[in-house]
Amino acid sequence: YPDISGEMVEPVGNHYVIARPVYSENAFNEEHEKLHRYHKTFWDHLKLYFSCSPQRAKKIALRLFPVVSWLPAYRFREWILNDIISGINTGLVAVLQGLAFALLVNVPPSYGLYAAFFPVLVYFIFGTSRHISVGPFPVLSLMVGGVVTRLVPDDSTGNGTSTNTSAINDERVMVAASVTFLSGVVQLLLGIFQFGFIVIYLSQSLISGFTTAAAIHVLVSQLKFMFQLSVPGFNVPFGIIYVSASQITKANVADLVTSLIVLLIVFVVKEMNDRYKEKLPAPIPIELLVVTLISYFVNLEEKFDVAVVGKLEEGFHAPVAPDADILQKCIGDGISIAIVGFAVAFSVAKVYSIKHDYPIDGNQELIAFGLGNIVGGSFKGFASSTALSRSGVQESTGGKTQVIWVVTFLSAIFLGLDIGLAAAVAFQLLTVVIRSQM
Repeated sequence: YPDISGEMVEPVGNHYVIARPVYSENAFNEEHEKLHRYHKTFWDHLKLYFSCSPQRAKKIALRLFPVVSWLPAYRFREWILNDIISGINTGLVAVLQGLAFALLVNVPPSYGLYAAFFPVLVYFIFGTSRHISVGPFPVLSLMVGGVVTRLVPDDSTGNGTSTNTSAINDERVMVAASVTFLSGVVQLLLGIFQFGFIVIYLSQSLISGFTTAAAIHVLVSQLKFMFQLSVPGFNVPFGIIYVSASQITKANVADLVTSLIVLLIVFVVKEMNDRYKEKLPAPIPIELLVVTLISYFVNLEEKFDVAVVGKLEEGFHAPVAPDADILQKCIGDGISIAIVGFAVAFSVAKVYSIKHDYPIDGNQELIAFGLGNIVGGSFKGFASSTALSRSGVQESTGGKTQVIWVVTFLSAIFLGLDIGLAAAVAFQLLTVVIRSQM
């Protein structure tokens, strides 16, 4: 029986015999006329991309403002109580972390509150994840602090007057705000030009090794506060091993003892929170209770000269524009902070999106964090991301990618977070090239 092409197909047992005429090129062209297809030019694609219709405008608006799609479907009676309890506990932790991470940035603690406040409001409107807690992150704080230390070093003259200290703090706040603004611009541009896919080039082993090394930097950077020593920062390769042993004898014993007691209490209560989390209506905010009770009622500052945060300024500063000279000096740092902040936040958001079965948009996340850092930097805050759970770090360090993890860890430890990240990414790309050639 003939098919549509004129071929004769005859079944013979379990075989088919196909018979068709033999064509010359001219005969084939005469019988089958060639169809000329129109290939779209770059300008055609550009016109299509920027074309607008009511349906397209609605789709873009819903994608740019995700809050419009999920807020009307909010189950008020079912979710509001849990959200209030979660918001109070998360807010308490965010306030304390903001104050603490400001020390990593080398700016006065009160500026950590700005970093904990403004990015949350922006992410509420533009973000696509429903579960991550946006705010200061120790890795980014340490990276911003490295820029601050490099551009505004400690007073080497030893003239620690209040005027000098105030001037240095003002300069450092402006540096932190400017590099945060720059990182936000980088994230915003990456999101607008659909570069959300870059996260696939930052493997879990690289992120894990980098954040683990950053945790070591965080620990070492906090020792001077535990001992209450005026140790200058070293933002250079192998700077982590520069130790002034002669200053250990000047340590404030009361600060050290207080720090150890607080660490012990917090550790015990944290373990209790984890063990009895099913029975407790909410985790015990031990950080807030310990810090306020011990500091206020024992009066450590007057009795033992223990350093405290002191009185915080009321209200917000007026928004300021970034310093153009500072922006020129920290372009590379701004790009590194933008990529690391997005990679960490997207990794955590992806875990929750899979667990709770809802989609997240990498490009929209870039836009949300970019706008959050732009607004936060304008109000003299510093870079924000989200918290990376310890279990996620431990899970991503195993398996078959330990050598990438070790290289990233050692590079970030000894070369610093900025150079270490670049070295780790270069090593990962090198391993990809080598594997593709094998």
